[in-house]
Amino acid sequence: MVSSSRINMEAFVHWSWLAALLCLFWGEVRCDCTEENVQINGGYYTLTKKLDQGSKLVYHCPEGYYPHPHFYRACQPSGTWDPEPAAQQQCKLVQCPNPTVIKNGFVTPHLERYFVSNVTTYACHAGYALRGSSSRTCLPNGKWSGRTPICSHDSGNTCADPGVPPGASRRGDTFGVDDKVKYACSGDLFLVGSSERVCQDSGYWTGTEPACYYKYTHDTALEVSEAFGGAIMDTLTKLQPPDDVQTERIIRISQNGTLNIYIAMDISPSITEDEVNMSSNAVVTLIKKITSFVVSPNYEIVFFSSKIHEVVNIVDFLDGTVTVSSVIDDLEKFQRAGHTGTNLNLVFKTFEERMAFIKQRGGDERFKEHRHVIILFTDGAYNMGGSPAPTVERIKNMVYMNQNDGSRDEFLDIYVFGIGTVLYDDDLQPLTAGTGGHHYFRLKYDTNLHETFDEIIDESKVVGLCGLHRDYELTDDRVSKQKRYPWMAFVFVQGESPKKCLGSLVAPNFVLTAAHCFQFTDLPKDVTVEIEDRPGSRVKKVKKITPHPNYNVKARVDQGVAEFYDFDIALIQLEEAVQISSQTRPICIPCTQETSNALKLSGASTCQQQEELLLKTHRERLSFLTRAAPLVQEKGVFAKLGDSRNSCISKALMAPGITATDPRLAVTDSFLCTGGINGHRDHIACKGDAGGAVFKNYEQRTIQVGLVSWGTQELCSSGGLKDSNEDSRDFHINLFRMVPFLKSILGNDDQDDYAPLKFLSD
Repeated sequence: MVSSSRINMEAFVHWSWLAALLCLFWGEVRCDCTEENVQINGGYYTLTKKLDQGSKLVYHCPEGYYPHPHFYRACQPSGTWDPEPAAQQQCKLVQCPNPTVIKNGFVTPHLERYFVSNVTTYACHAGYALRGSSSRTCLPNGKWSGRTPICSHDSGNTCADPGVPPGASRRGDTFGVDDKVKYACSGDLFLVGSSERVCQDSGYWTGTEPACYYKYTHDTALEVSEAFGGAIMDTLTKLQPPDDVQTERIIRISQNGTLNIYIAMDISPSITEDEVNMSSNAVVTLIKKITSFVVSPNYEIVFFSSKIHEVVNIVDFLDGTVTVSSVIDDLEKFQRAGHTGTNLNLVFKTFEERMAFIKQRGGDERFKEHRHVIILFTDGAYNMGGSPAPTVERIKNMVYMNQNDGSRDEFLDIYVFGIGTVLYDDDLQPLTAGTGGHHYFRLKYDTNLHETFDEIIDESKVVGLCGLHRDYELTDDRVSKQKRYPWMAFVFVQGESPKKCLGSLVAPNFVLTAAHCFQFTDLPKDVTVEIEDRPGSRVKKVKKITPHPNYNVKARVDQGVAEFYDFDIALIQLEEAVQISSQTRPICIPCTQETSNALKLSGASTCQQQEELLLKTHRERLSFLTRAAPLVQEKGVFAKLGDSRNSCISKALMAPGITATDPRLAVTDSFLCTGGINGHRDHIACKGDAGGAVFKNYEQRTIQVGLVSWGTQELCSSGGLKDSNEDSRDFHINLFRMVPFLKSILGNDDQDDYAPLKFLSD
């Protein structure tokens, strides 16, 4: 007797052959692929369009392994996979390029092949000195850790020995001016970086240090952040070049010039939906990050397949008819639909046309000052429009103004981010351009570009920029909170009346908090401030405590106000300045030049302009922090201003200790009022929130406009999120009314203890 499963299987096979024939001769019959024989040992696969025609079956392996012999299969109209499932698919251990190519030295151990976690050590022959890493580890991405070991005696040579990267061979062993070295990779490795480098009279080599990659080798998020971020960082802050014999400098953009950024994202069928979203999210993050700085680039942003979908035209930026926020909105709303083919040349032709228009409109002299950065996300699988290489050469000639001596090379950078299952490296690498640093990156499918692009700017070097922060949290832990609120501080008083307060870092040496956190008998030794500016360094010693000279809690007892909190503000000077980083950075405060820069106020701005921009409506959305696991939580409130203020402050008469009939005796013009449930149920301050910043985020910068002082009701005693009731109100010191005090200390340039802030004259 034949089993039913056997009958079903035979029927399935017969139908599969019949369906294939029907698909071959009559296109209207829909033929799907099957999952027969496509499994992978040690891994798994995903399908981009289920088993439908045009679907891509992508293989995935654990970290340190790669799919072999194929990375993916494509479902053909005939209902078959290409390549066909023949050999057993498996996850193989990642191998690193052969490190024994080092010249004038040797490697231990000497193996036939080197796999993930293998460790090598390097030593030089007599008379040669070792530069680079003395020990390296084979990493899961197919690269060696550290830097290329080089055994050399560099005396007498103009340029230092550039070494030989693992898996490569080098021709050329003299390193004088105009001497050349040429590189090639062995076996199935391919070269990334410069295949030829020339020694210059400056003592530096042209191009970038080469490396040999396998098809599974990829750049990590950290590598992208360091390499790409180094160039963008220099664009915005003009850093000095690194002390590195491998390259002369990274790109340098004059603050007086104009920066034009052109971005193209591939949405053709070979790119998955996740990869499109990855690119788009990364671009949004990059734009937001750059927006934090004083420079304001012009953007041309497109999605592309066989056609161009333009998000923004750079001419509109030049004319001032679009804003960064509207561009971000359009990017976030973009929906991919019905895109076929890939015309990469059309992208570069579009950018070429935009550059030509800018040149024609402004003339040659103005165009000389324009810097151009092109950022491309693609797999390079173009199938129409021809090669983009000739168009790229025309772009170079236009930007270089036909000067081939390298004097204008820094005015153009073309970065290519390889995304997708299979990358066409030979077609993509020649499209890159720029001085110093790598411009070609191979990304793995699960690379977190969103976080990577947020990390591209080393904020520890941007000392002059207050209020920079990360506007999202990847993990619910202390570090993520510190990066979101890098200015927060915890104040502990151990004097006669112990207290816990919050504070804000307003300069590397100063923390701002409430005056009522201290007794007049408290000494600096009685107070500590917690700011974790580096691992293992959290508790900061206090040098001096300076409350506002007009603060007097008993000043209006005879007027029916038992405790009067006007001028409830104090500055704590730390014994040592904190280290600025992505998780420790001052908040912006009113009426400083830094804050005007953050608010993009051009020319001779005023304090009034800042206040009108930050507190411009009758109900202004603000925030403050409260202690809560894992560190703090953000409370949302609305400040009642203008005609809304009187009804808000009237609730002060219900506070304990107030017998006055005029709320303005307790709540002067120095206060902002929040709380209540009218129109919005505000959060209310808890005991321990006092001294914390009342702040507003403005285009990736945080500005402190107030300071938590006192409230009408104590609805919570230990922090956390607590809603207001109908009568509860909080009153916060308005920092715009405290500028003379802040300026007298933070702006004092008659001392040598700290760098003063630059306050506005008006």
